[in-house]
Amino acid sequence: MRLRRGVVGLALAFTLAGCQTAAVVAEGKAPAVRPAYSFPVTSNTTPYTRCLQQLASYPGSRLPSIAVGEVADKTGQMDTFTESTVLTQGVSEMVMSALWRSGKARLVERYDLRIPLAELKMIEQGLTSRRVSEMQQAVPASDFVILGALTELNYNIVSEGAGLWVGGIGAGGRTVVINVGLDLRLVNGRTFEVVHVSPLQEQIFGYEVEANVFRFFGSQLVEFDAGRIQNEPLQLGVRSVVEMAVYQMMTDYFGLPAQEECQVRETNFFDETLARKTITKES
Repeated sequence: MRLRRGVVGLALAFTLAGCQTAAVVAEGKAPAVRPAYSFPVTSNTTPYTRCLQQLASYPGSRLPSIAVGEVADKTGQMDTFTESTVLTQGVSEMVMSALWRSGKARLVERYDLRIPLAELKMIEQGLTSRRVSEMQQAVPASDFVILGALTELNYNIVSEGAGLWVGGIGAGGRTVVINVGLDLRLVNGRTFEVVHVSPLQEQIFGYEVEANVFRFFGSQLVEFDAGRIQNEPLQLGVRSVVEMAVYQMMTDYFGLPAQEECQVRETNFFDETLARKTITKES
């Protein structure tokens, strides 16, 4: 009975407060509402951004003109709940941002030519003061073109966990590893020869820890849950592998100095498997 009276009193208080607020608004005397403030806008960086920024500090003025074509999502992965793609469809834009951060490329637009072509058409029709010859002399040709695709998205490469519950009290945890793969190629804009390829992958790690307590008090069940889930953002993994691929092109093909901490980590996971297959074949 005491609990019921408390609930009724609380509901009445909210009702009176709502009436009072409505009355104040009706009189044109609504108090100022403090705006909700979340995290500030920040630069979108990855662990490899500083590697690209180091390239910008090197001297050099004869920069190659590079155009970025389509870098599509070819993993075919869809989220059935939201009916949308799992991976970002803006990989081409990520490549452009990575080239800009390197400071060692002249970006020329080839990905979306709707505005430049519309501008040229307006010039030809005499709708602007600019002449066609001026535009033809001003538009630089591309020395190189970057193309490619997101080619892998693998779930549950490693998934493990453990938990223990005794008498309604317990805790547990689990981890999961997935990966994304990118194949990026650099094409000579004059000969259309593929001069460099970067096949890279990024592993993404996540973990979950939970604790649980529940007890019956008479016919009433009381349960307490606590936990933490931390996952590396999937799209951050995509941007990371894009920036590393661009850095690799700048150092391996264009010959810019590479920092030791920015080198691609080579793995030898399959050496033992290949050696075992070779021994079996020779036997």
